[in-house]
Amino acid sequence: MRMMVRFTLPVEKGNQAFKDGSLGKTLESVFNKIKPEAAYFTPMDGKRAGMIFFDLAEPSQIVEVVEPLFSNLNAAIEIIPVMNRDDLRKGIAKVTQ
Repeated sequence: MRMMVRFTLPVEKGNQAFKDGSLGKTLESVFNKIKPEAAYFTPMDGKRAGMIFFDLAEPSQIVEVVEPLFSNLNAAIEIIPVMNRDDLRKGIAKVTQ
């Protein structure tokens, strides 16, 4: 199932992680484990934020994604199931048949 992890970092911890290099190392570690389909980064509510889209093969993968973000970056995290355009088309077709 395609999922989106949306995260924000507290300003102080984000600044520290940026300066000491742990921000990049933590994100690369997560990316290497889950091989995301896409990842986007932006300021959100005055904080560093990101959205990572990946395929969740099994629920235990959630730990691989969120623990490094929690432990290393003090991130606030949301995990949300998402669809792409083809998924939406398929779902609409099933409902309207």
